[in-house]
Amino acid sequence: MVPSESALVLMDDARRPPRTRQPPPWSSPWEAALLVARGYTVRTGVAVALVVGTVLSAINEGSDLAAGRLGLATWLRMGGNYLVPFLVASIGYLVPFRRPRRHG
Repeated sequence: MVPSESALVLMDDARRPPRTRQPPPWSSPWEAALLVARGYTVRTGVAVALVVGTVLSAINEGSDLAAGRLGLATWLRMGGNYLVPFLVASIGYLVPFRRPRRHG
């Protein structure tokens, strides 16, 4: 299987630090996932996740935290409260860099 042009750009651009680079064009969900994994969305994703995740955790798990019920389920729900906004913010950050796939 021959890598797509955007996959080749991803490979070439991997050496520069994430904070100093703009994501290359991408066209498949796999390429978008690689951009997230390589740190292109960290600044945006973490900032959003900290705010939204904290608010969601206070709303959804606040009573458990106040009562001292910190079981595994509570920690997993709180992790999801931060993970989901990080992923949503990452997708939102990457959308303008998406290049439609060429068919044919």
